[in-house]
Amino acid sequence: MSIFTELQRRNVLRVAAAYLVVGWLLTEVLTAILPALGAPDWATKAVILCFAFGFLPAVVLSWVYQLTPDGIRKETSRGRVDSTATAAVGKLDYVTVLSVILITVFIAVIGARQAPEKLNADTATVSAESVAVLPFVNMSSDEDNDYFSDGLTETLLHMLAQIPDLKVAARTSSFAFKNKNLDIREIAAALQVAHVLEGSVQKAGNRVRITAQLIRASDGYHIWSEIFDRESDDIFGIQDEIAMKVGHELSASLLGPDADTMVAGVGTENPDAYDLYLLALNQRATGSYGGLEAAEELLKGALLIDSGFVDAKTELASNYLHQYETGLMNRDAALAAVLAITDQVLQVSPEDVNARALHVYAKSAQKTSDGGAQQVAGAIDELRALVVSNPREYQARLLLSRMLQGTQNLEEALRLQKDALQQDPYNARIHFEIGSLSVDLDLLDEAWASLQASLDIEPRQPNAYLRLATIALKRGDGVDYLQQSLKAMEVDARDHEIPGFIAQFLYQLGLVEEADDFRKRVFAIAPSSAVAYRIDLLRAISTNDQSAGILAARRAIENNIEDRQFAFGGAVQYLLRAAVANGTVDAESAYLERHWPGILNVDADAIPTRFLTVQGVAFDAWYTTLPREELLRRIARMQENASSYGIDLTQNPDAQMAAFAMQGDIDAAVELALADVFVRPVLLEQGWRGRFSQAQYEDVVADPRVQDAMREWDAQEAEVRDEVRNYLLDLSSPAEADT
Repeated sequence: MSIFTELQRRNVLRVAAAYLVVGWLLTEVLTAILPALGAPDWATKAVILCFAFGFLPAVVLSWVYQLTPDGIRKETSRGRVDSTATAAVGKLDYVTVLSVILITVFIAVIGARQAPEKLNADTATVSAESVAVLPFVNMSSDEDNDYFSDGLTETLLHMLAQIPDLKVAARTSSFAFKNKNLDIREIAAALQVAHVLEGSVQKAGNRVRITAQLIRASDGYHIWSEIFDRESDDIFGIQDEIAMKVGHELSASLLGPDADTMVAGVGTENPDAYDLYLLALNQRATGSYGGLEAAEELLKGALLIDSGFVDAKTELASNYLHQYETGLMNRDAALAAVLAITDQVLQVSPEDVNARALHVYAKSAQKTSDGGAQQVAGAIDELRALVVSNPREYQARLLLSRMLQGTQNLEEALRLQKDALQQDPYNARIHFEIGSLSVDLDLLDEAWASLQASLDIEPRQPNAYLRLATIALKRGDGVDYLQQSLKAMEVDARDHEIPGFIAQFLYQLGLVEEADDFRKRVFAIAPSSAVAYRIDLLRAISTNDQSAGILAARRAIENNIEDRQFAFGGAVQYLLRAAVANGTVDAESAYLERHWPGILNVDADAIPTRFLTVQGVAFDAWYTTLPREELLRRIARMQENASSYGIDLTQNPDAQMAAFAMQGDIDAAVELALADVFVRPVLLEQGWRGRFSQAQYEDVVADPRVQDAMREWDAQEAEVRDEVRNYLLDLSSPAEADT
């Protein structure tokens, strides 16, 4: 008897077929429903592996045992096939056939349900009049020629984006696919476009060969392709020619014969100036000190070559604004530079959207700084109008978001950024802005995901790591705060503020020696910076050295430091608190007025923003010296002044708790403290002991529930202090930690 005959007689082949069919059916069903039931990813893999590994045992058992109506029996008779075995075989065949039918129905149902969904998704979101320009591939032997091929791509993007009714994927999203070996259909689906323009550049000496092809994503069909052999000194002529040809082809096939395909070139005819401009964009993308400084020098170089290069001017103005935001440039100097540059641009290009947005923002910030609170609402309205009329211009949208953040309209700012992400899904800056706004809204999981997405696209961003550090603070994780801050310091060693933030954190935890290491770094890089003054004061507070604290605070006030990181306001706060303890409030107030006339005048017609901050902390002293009626009047006036800037202090739990305490409504202050303040991790309230030791909180602190909450904070702080100290010890001695 042959082995095949014996396999048939023992029903091994039938069992194998039935196992495969039934197993495949069950696998398909389970893998389809397990995710819907919330099962983890590994559950689906486990199902597949179980059926795969079970096949061989099933076949072996079918050889050794026989299926009968009386159950499973060991095979003993090789020569006969009884009726019971035949009946069992028939049932096994029925099972197999029925399973095949069920599989067919299952595939039909799932396919019928999923296909329309996929089709609808594709047709609903992708416009036929849309194109993405992928970075042209550098085919030259010299990798330094990447800038040349990237420049061609940049120019084509700029020019094609001007064709009316043509949707062009944003530059940042297109460049996210540089050097990615992906199918055109995948890229088109990700960018939500119907067509893709791709090509290559091969440069040898003074000759350049450019291949360009326009592809329909749905079927990979080449709508148009051409090869250009030119002299490389005519690069702008080549760019114009390719852009016009692509525009014409898109017009003829997509936009209709009467469509306007005239496009304007870039703002310079000098290739060297344009090269420097493109390099500056790449440097600026990180938002780091080094990147911003390098971008500034490159842009200045471009303008030396071509002083009329408008795009380079507006980018330089934007660069100065970013430098101010990161602490690299003084506020007044930055705003003055932005206004001077945008004035020049608007004289020759009055409709330039980016220049107009920058000008509106800088003018409002300058006026607001001087006490022009009425400027805020008008500037917001102007920027809103610019965004509505130019929805694809990101600069105006970003600046509007900034102003909305300043007036506590975080939800609207977040919506603006999410709308921008729909247009430019691979823009690291947009992901960062969404993450940052989500942090402020306490949407911590969403914030973390957005910031990680931003870092996946551009990993050299120190600010993204700093916002991840803020998430760690909000979660009460001191070690993670340090880890993220150290990553930020690693990618931007020039930024003096990052070690300053770490030093502040450590001083307020009481880890003086550890903080001193980071303080040295700050003073080595920027000894006269606002953060340097701030950590000097915090060191004195941490060591309970009042004399050193008063000296540090006076230096900050007399040297006119910026109020970054509460440096100026914190100095005034310390002086006034020390004055309360020493009974010298009047003398200290007179000192402040001598150096800064009007600094404590809540009734002034125009109150600069730094004065507004100082007046908020002055209540620590006013509570102990002013008559009750005057105190209450100043509280009401302070709330009005803040409101004129679009800030509602009643929505701030800390400010409202302080107001309740000073007004004598202790029950309301206690309830607010327990509901909205003490529920936070203590890391968000560093310096809380000094705050609650002020006279206005005496009755609040006397409440037993507040006492319990303060003990809980004290325990949290002690635990974090030990964890952070041990972490830093491990960092300083990695060899010992490993052993």
